[in-house]
Amino acid sequence: MTARRSIVVGTDGSPSSHQAVAWAAQEAALRNSPLLVITTMFVSGAYGVPIGMPTRFFEDEERDGKHRLATATEIAARAVPGHTLDVQTTLCTGTPAGELLERAKSAAMVVVGSNRTGLVERGFLGSVSSAVATHARCPVAVVRHGADSDVTRLDGPVVVGVDGSAHSEPAISAAFEEAALRQCELVAVHAWSDIDLPVNDEEGTGSSWKQAVTQETAVLSESLAGRAEDFPDVKVRTMVVMDHPVRNLREQATNARLLVVGSRGRGGFASMLLGSTSRALMHSVSCPLLVVR
Repeated sequence: MTARRSIVVGTDGSPSSHQAVAWAAQEAALRNSPLLVITTMFVSGAYGVPIGMPTRFFEDEERDGKHRLATATEIAARAVPGHTLDVQTTLCTGTPAGELLERAKSAAMVVVGSNRTGLVERGFLGSVSSAVATHARCPVAVVRHGADSDVTRLDGPVVVGVDGSAHSEPAISAAFEEAALRQCELVAVHAWSDIDLPVNDEEGTGSSWKQAVTQETAVLSESLAGRAEDFPDVKVRTMVVMDHPVRNLREQATNARLLVVGSRGRGGFASMLLGSTSRALMHSVSCPLLVVR
């Protein structure tokens, strides 16, 4: 029997990473997959001895890292009461993004928190969530922490952005799977704003507007074709709107439990690993965002 690939989540002890751990635990339980929790620590060989730090610095680093992992294990257990979750933990010595990307090579999904202030305080530069979402080969879920919300208790549908390009095909498949696992509705949104209409047809009263709507509706239907047979229990609601994708998807995400997008859209360059839409949504939507390569 082939071993199920793990859901990998990073923790730095911040509220955002705790939310990410809880959400990752629920995802692992839905898939009956192992959960791998990792955190990082400074080591002398990799970073040198911090100037002015006491001799016990590295011992404190190891102790704090083990404490973060123990706390994350407790959070994961509380997130899936009544479920026996296979939780594994690893205390790493590399950079957070590097360690997550290494494990992404064999993972089913990587989950990271946004607003990761703890990592900045610990001396790491750059956005871990952006780096992992840009370079990981597996799907990456970015979980933001909200003071007035708990991502593990969100209801509503799974929302997927569809642009008609080949880049959105894996995202559509992943969205159907996520909706099936959660037994919830799937909302497929095709927001288009790059169609040129005649000046005298701006309010959508003429034939050019109707033709554009018909064409874009066909794009959405073609993108979803065949999925219904694979996921017969998933109820699908479609939306075709003339709007900027970021603005519309952000609006739909306010009532969603999960937003799924491709890593780059139909306008992306071949060398662009993470498109402008997914990058803009990463740090602005209230629900978890799943970026699918």
